[in-house]
Amino acid sequence: MADNARPATKFELLQSDDFEQYLLHERREIAYVLRQLAARRCMITAYLGDSSRFLMSSVLSVSDDDRSIYLDVGNDEALNNEAASANNLLCLTQLDKVKVQFSVTRPRMANFGKYPALLVEMPEVLLRLQRREYYRLTAPIAHSLICRIPAPGSNSRVEARVIDISGGGVAVIVPPKDMNLSADEKYMDCRLDLPEFGPVTTTLRVRNIFRITSRSGTDMLRAGCQFEDLPTAMANAIQRYILRVERDRKARDIGQ
Repeated sequence: MADNARPATKFELLQSDDFEQYLLHERREIAYVLRQLAARRCMITAYLGDSSRFLMSSVLSVSDDDRSIYLDVGNDEALNNEAASANNLLCLTQLDKVKVQFSVTRPRMANFGKYPALLVEMPEVLLRLQRREYYRLTAPIAHSLICRIPAPGSNSRVEARVIDISGGGVAVIVPPKDMNLSADEKYMDCRLDLPEFGPVTTTLRVRNIFRITSRSGTDMLRAGCQFEDLPTAMANAIQRYILRVERDRKARDIGQ
C-alpha cells in the first residue's frame, strides 16, 4: 500500500452514557469485523505508536484461531521496519461508513504467502461507531450552523459548530478549553440558528464525547447530543431545514 496518502482523523471515545455500545470485547466479534475489513479490502491508516507517522495498510487475513492478523505493508522498506519495531499500531478505517478503530501490539515482519506483511496480535478491544436511528445531515459548509450552549456557572454562551443534525439531535465540535462537557449532562436553553428557518431553543443531553485530532494535529471535542422536550413546531422546522438542504444539494448535483 502507498504510505503517502492523507491520514485518517484520529478519534477517541472519552465519555458516553452507554459506553459499551461502541466497544467490542469478544474475540469472535472482533475477528468477524476484521474479516469483513479483509473481504472489503478496506484501507487502514496505521499510526506508529504515539507518533504522527503512519502506514497505509489493510487486513490481509485473520488466523483460524482468532489470535493474530496479517496487515499489508507498503513499498517503503524503512517505514515497514519502523512499523514492525513500534510498540503498537493505532488502526483507523471505515466499514459501510461506520468508523472503526483498534490498536494492535507486538507487530513484526512476516510472510503472507509470497509477500511481506505485518503479523500482529488480535486487538483486545475494537471501537465501532454504530449507525444512528435518525438520518443525519452533514451541516453544509456554505452556511455553517452554530449552536450556542450556556456555559455552566456563567451568563455567557459557548458557540459550538454543528457538524451534523437530525430530528433526534446534533453533533457539535468545541475546542477542549472552551467548555467542560460531560456525558449524560443536560444543557438547557441551547439556541440553534437555522438559516431561513429562525432559531430553535431546546435542551440538549450529551450522549457521548470523542476527542478528535485533525489532520493538522489540532485537538477538538466532538459531542453527540440528543434533543429533549423539543416543541413540535421546532422539530418540524428542523425537518424542513434538512429537507431543503438535501433538495438543494441534489439540484446542484444534477446541474453539474
